[in-house]
Order: sequence, then structure tokens, then C-alpha cells
Amino acid sequence: MAFVLDNSVVCGWILENQATNYSAAIARRLEQERAVAPPLIWLETANVLRTACKRQVMIASQAQELLTQLSRLPIEINPSSPEPGLLLALALRFELTSYDAAYLELALRMQLPIATQDTALAEAARIAGVGVVACEL
Repeated sequence: MAFVLDNSVVCGWILENQATNYSAAIARRLEQERAVAPPLIWLETANVLRTACKRQVMIASQAQELLTQLSRLPIEINPSSPEPGLLLALALRFELTSYDAAYLELALRMQLPIATQDTALAEAARIAGVGVVACEL
């Protein structure tokens, strides 16, 4: 089975204060399942790491190493770019950021559940009918 991976879960892998039982369970699922994400995930992840470096939570070499490790995970980047009007419509309908709407759009297009720790995105995924990846914690 596959699922759409949201950056909120990746943050749980790289930042101690974002780690949860859910993010750990999703990491375990990646051992047997594949994740799909929009290209946006790497932009968001790089920005999170940049912020961590600026706040002196980690140094740049650690951030670079984390990006290298993450790039080796079985995360398929879906190259299709959604239509901006569709992103706006989803963002407005579900009260999401345009970034979160990109994850929802991919889940809807591929008919896959979303792995997310973001409450608003999880609720939107449920309402839209794709659901959220459930994990035994």
C-alpha cells in the first residue's frame, strides 16, 4: 500500500520536539510501504532545517546530513504540478494553506490516504474522503 507523506511527519523525524509516536510509526511503515509526496516536501524540509540552524538547534553539516539521509528513503516525488486554481479552491474550501492543499490534491488525485500530524490537513483529508494513515501507536 502507498500513502501521501506530509512534511509534518518528516519534521517528527528530524526535530526532537516534533517527534511523536505517530511519526515513529510512519517511519516504520516506510520499511514495507511506499510514500508519495509533492516536490514541495523538500522545500518545506529544507526550510525547517534552515530554521533549526538559525535557532542553533543544529549546525549546517548536521542539516545537510539529515537531508542526505531523507533523500534515501522510499519517498516517491510525484512530478505532476497541480493547477493553481485547484490549489486555491482546495485551500479555501478546507481552510488550508496552499502548501497543505498541495498534499491534499495529490492524495485526491492518487486516491491515497495522507500521513500527517497537521490537524487541519487531517480533517480535510477525512472530509474529502481520502482519510489519514492510521497507525498502531
